[in-house]
Amino acid sequence: MRIAVVRFPGSNCDQDALAAAAASGAEAYYVWHRSSDLAGADVVVLPGGFSYGDYLRPGAIARFSPVMRSVAAHAAAGRPVLGICNGFQILCEAHLLPGALVRNGGLSFVCRPVRLRVETDATPFTARYRVGQELTMPVAHGDGRYVADAATLDGLEREDRIVFRYVGSNPNGAMRDIAGITNEGRNVVGLMPHPERAAEALLGSSDGAAVFALAAAAAVA
Repeated sequence: MRIAVVRFPGSNCDQDALAAAAASGAEAYYVWHRSSDLAGADVVVLPGGFSYGDYLRPGAIARFSPVMRSVAAHAAAGRPVLGICNGFQILCEAHLLPGALVRNGGLSFVCRPVRLRVETDATPFTARYRVGQELTMPVAHGDGRYVADAATLDGLEREDRIVFRYVGSNPNGAMRDIAGITNEGRNVVGLMPHPERAAEALLGSSDGAAVFALAAAAAVA
């Protein structure tokens, strides 16, 4: 099993994502953003960070990196793609996921553990979680407020495409407490919290470890 972690200028969670992917038993490796070759990846991960320094807006420049053409083709073929934090922003900017991530409602950077609820198990990244299961993962972002028009939000609700929702406290003002979503094909998932930073008990939570293990298992299946 091969999991490619894409590195952009400004990525800063790439090593954590690589370690979490490797701990799942997969062969995890980096792909530089200027490459168009995913090197036979079964799963692609776009990690967190500040690609291109978040100039213009987060993900707006990274979406034009050569690797994104290959990521789009990978997604179109129905293969798993995971975008974490800045990776989620890039997926939205590249129109692989609907909506956008904008400035936090409190206009400040938020960095703390949050509680999430699993809203669907029908993705490669949540297949062995239970619907309604609560998880703890950290967030670290200044532009994490998910927004979309009413028709898009209603469609996400109706089609069971909201993957994670904030529980108790919404750290950024995201519409309908949305912390993560999936595409129509259910193979592309983006979320603002960091499962790679909650991949072992030593980090304070191991709730995120299954995200990477499940992706590997789903790619084999």
